[in-house]
Amino acid sequence: MNYNAISALFTVLLSVLIRLQVSGQVHTEAVTDSGAIFPKGKRAPTSTFTGVVWVQQLIEPDSAFNIPVGYVTFEPGARSYWHSHAGGQVLLALDGIGYYQEQGKPIQILKKGDAVKCPPNVPHWHGASPTVGFRQVAITPNTATGRVTWMKPVTDQEYNNVRK
Repeated sequence: MNYNAISALFTVLLSVLIRLQVSGQVHTEAVTDSGAIFPKGKRAPTSTFTGVVWVQQLIEPDSAFNIPVGYVTFEPGARSYWHSHAGGQVLLALDGIGYYQEQGKPIQILKKGDAVKCPPNVPHWHGASPTVGFRQVAITPNTATGRVTWMKPVTDQEYNNVRK
């Protein structure tokens, strides 16, 4: 290998290492709309969510398909209030870093490709990490038994209680 080839290889490797170093730094980032599968939808109510949350209803329940499906975008630090579903719920993580917690259990960190089954009538909450936004699809089956029961807000102490 000649000097020019070694110099070029060193430059490429240095560039890659700098990019890795920069991407490893802690920073706050919203999940961008680039690469989004569905539209963001409408702003979620502050009476049941903390922070900025967007909801796009994909499938409304009806007599044939009693399974509402929603696309939810949480900006960093945003989260739902504690709530439960009489028929349970399924969450599909699409992008970013999410948090999910059932009452009495530790917070689970969710990443793209993760799926969670929220058991019927079990209080839980979900949302984004403090520094990275999160996108999910929420599927709520068996709504004839009740769609959602909202409870109290998730406190900052509860939200920040992530075991690493």
